Amino acid sequence: MMKRRILLSLLCGLGMCLPLASQVGAQPSVKSVPPPAPVDKPAPYDSQMARLSEILGAVQYLRTICPASGSEEWRKSMNDLLAADTASEPHRKQRMTAAFNRGYRTFAAVHTACTPAAIAAEEKYRNEGATLAQEIASRFGN
Repeated sequence: MMKRRILLSLLCGLGMCLPLASQVGAQPSVKSVPPPAPVDKPAPYDSQMARLSEILGAVQYLRTICPASGSEEWRKSMNDLLAADTASEPHRKQRMTAAFNRGYRTFAAVHTACTPAAIAAEEKYRNEGATLAQEIASRFGN
C-alpha cells in the first residue's frame, strides 16, 4: 500500500497524472478508501507478558515429558491469561500465543526425554514464571 502511494506520488511529480475530468468522456469517480486497520497499542508490560508466555510454553512442554505433582494446566493458564488481557486486541493475542509456542518448541527441540536437566529447567522456569507473574500483578494490576 505504501509503495503504491509512493509510486503514484512519483508519477504525479513527473507530470504523468492527468485529472480525470480532463480526459475525454471520463466521468469523475470517487473511490472510498477503507481506513487503516487499528493497531493494537502495546501495554507497558508486554515484554514481561511475552516472557511469561514463553515460560508457560516451556513448562507446558517440560511437564509433558516429566510429569510432576501439582497443576498441569499450563495451557489452560495461558488461555485464561490471553482471555483476560488480550480479548479485544487480536494482534497482542497473536504475539503472546507466538511467545508461548516459541517456549514450547524451544524445549521440544532440546529435551526429548525426562532427564535431570529437564527437571531442573522446569523448576527454574516455574520459579521465574511465578516471580514474573507476581511482579506484573503488583506493578500493573488493578
